[in-house]
Amino acid sequence: MEHLIQHFRKDEQPFIEQVVGWQREVEDRYAPKLTDFLDPRQRFIVAAVIGNSNDMKMVAEGAFKFAERERIIISPAYFEPLKDDFQITLLKVNYPSKFVQLKHPDVLGALLSLGMERSKFGDIRVAENVVQFAVASEVADYVRANLLSIGKIKVHVEEVSDIAALIEVEDEWVEQSHTVSSMRLDVVLATVLNISRQKSQNLIASGRVKVNWTIREGVSFELQEGDIISARGFGRLKVMMTEGRTKKDKIRLQVGRLEQKS
Repeated sequence: MEHLIQHFRKDEQPFIEQVVGWQREVEDRYAPKLTDFLDPRQRFIVAAVIGNSNDMKMVAEGAFKFAERERIIISPAYFEPLKDDFQITLLKVNYPSKFVQLKHPDVLGALLSLGMERSKFGDIRVAENVVQFAVASEVADYVRANLLSIGKIKVHVEEVSDIAALIEVEDEWVEQSHTVSSMRLDVVLATVLNISRQKSQNLIASGRVKVNWTIREGVSFELQEGDIISARGFGRLKVMMTEGRTKKDKIRLQVGRLEQKS
C-alpha cells in the first residue's frame, strides 16, 4: 500500500486504509460492498485503489443526474448491480413556498441537526418552490419522521413519486489562465478571485474555504492538479492543470470556475 499512499496527502491516508479494508472484505467474502455517499475526491481514491485489481470493479450511483455525491458498490468483476442495490431513497420537502424560499444551506443544516453524518445523504437539489434530496434508504424513515422544520419553517417530507420530476443541474467548468508565484492556497485564491492576499488569508483562517470538501485553515496549504476549492461567497474553483513556468519563474495555471446550467 506504500506505493499508493505516496501519491496522496497524509491526511487522506485513513480513508485509503478504509478503502483497502473494503477491498479485502469483497475479496474474502466474494460479495459486493455498498459504501455510504462519497464525494468526488473520495471516489477518485476508491478508483485508484480498486483500479489495480482485475478481479474487482466499482459502480457509482447518486440517483440524480450529474450527482456530486454517490454511493459505490465495490464487487467481484462478474457482479452487475441493479439500481435498487444502491439503496437510495429520494425525498422532497413540502413547505409554504409562497412566503419563504429555502436554500441549500438551510436544508443541509437541518439534516445535520438530526444527528446524521454527512455521508448518509447525497445531493440536495433546490429550485423555485422545490427541494429534493437523496438519502441512504436505511435512514429514510428516520428523516421523514424527524425532519419537521427547517429553521422556523414547518415542513413535511415525503418520498418522490415521480422520478421524471427530479431537479436537473449540470455543472460546467469555465477555464481561465493565470500565473501564480506558488501553489499555496492563499496565493491561488487571491489571484483567481482577484482579491487581496490579506482577504484570501482571512477567508481561509476563518474556515470558509474547503479543498476537496475538507475545510483548510492553513494559508500555506499546497494545492495540486485536480483539487476542487470552494470559498464561501465566491463559488467553486478547480485546478485543471499546471503548464510549466514563465521566464520569471511563475507557474502557469489553468483554473476552472464552476457555472451551473439548470
